[in-house]
Amino acid sequence: MTKTKWVLDPVHSSVDFSVRHMMIANVKGTFNKFEANIDADPADLTTASIEFSVETGSVDTRNQDRDGHLVSADFFDVENHPKMTFVATKIEKTDDGEYNMTGDLTLRGVTKPETFAVSFEGQGKDPWGNEKVGFSAAGSINRSDYGLVWNAALETGGVLVGDKVKINLQLQAAKA
Repeated sequence: MTKTKWVLDPVHSSVDFSVRHMMIANVKGTFNKFEANIDADPADLTTASIEFSVETGSVDTRNQDRDGHLVSADFFDVENHPKMTFVATKIEKTDDGEYNMTGDLTLRGVTKPETFAVSFEGQGKDPWGNEKVGFSAAGSINRSDYGLVWNAALETGGVLVGDKVKINLQLQAAKA
């Protein structure tokens, strides 16, 4: 198969994250608005061109006060940095349908290389004859690398918010 343009289906996709809270639990959240440019052969992602962007103001942790704090200058600084972007620079096959995707992640005006484990989940036609593909991706970043350094010390020792942020994507796309 040759490279094909794929259009992200946001209704059947998700961008989720989790971070340690009070050093005893994980808090989860999602971003509700995101888009991708995908030009790929699903059978061999090593030649793919992939760009992904997330509207940081669409963060949703199911807590309005926390979401308000996350969009403030303490964290995402949405007023000055409304998008987080990822542009793939290298994709290496690690197993059948499994890849390591390295790219430039830009968050809060800082760009750093990050690597995510990507899985090709499958390909098929929906009931209306549209060709669809599915991918998942997982990885983690250190939020302090991107200037997200706000925290609070805990009386019992440690900090309120962990530095490591786990990221999980479930993506479905349709052939353009």
